[in-house]
Amino acid sequence: MAIEIDTLITANTDDLKLFALKFTNHREAAEDLVQDTIYKALANKQRFSVNSNMKAWLYTIMRNIFINDYRRKENYQSVLLKCYKKPDAVNVELAIRNVFPVELEIKEIRERIHALPIVFRECFLLYLEGFKYDEIAVALNEPIGTIKSRIHFARKILKSSIQRD
Repeated sequence: MAIEIDTLITANTDDLKLFALKFTNHREAAEDLVQDTIYKALANKQRFSVNSNMKAWLYTIMRNIFINDYRRKENYQSVLLKCYKKPDAVNVELAIRNVFPVELEIKEIRERIHALPIVFRECFLLYLEGFKYDEIAVALNEPIGTIKSRIHFARKILKSSIQRD
């Protein structure tokens, strides 16, 4: 039965490509969306009800991926806009003086993240990229509770290493 579901999922690839093009209006982005949809469908094939409509299920997955990616990008852009507002004349000199220390701090934080033990680093990097706990759990084939605790401990380790300096 698992092979049948895999076959049904991959058999709908052409329809998914057309549907993805309606969302993205860009061929490469549509192909990425189809790949993400197939991956998520295969990873969650146990959730598919045999009497359900496979195409509708795949379209729902695709729509949700597209919406989540759109929201993630919107949130990222709004944070960037808040961070990079045009500075007023008083803060221009201060902003110019602080560029190097900020870049140095970011470099140090990246180094500390990459110094984390691998079990924490994997989860934490995916979390920083914007993935949700359940998505990370599926990607790493771990229970969601394990993912949450690893991210929590990664934060604690990073916090304590930063406070020591």
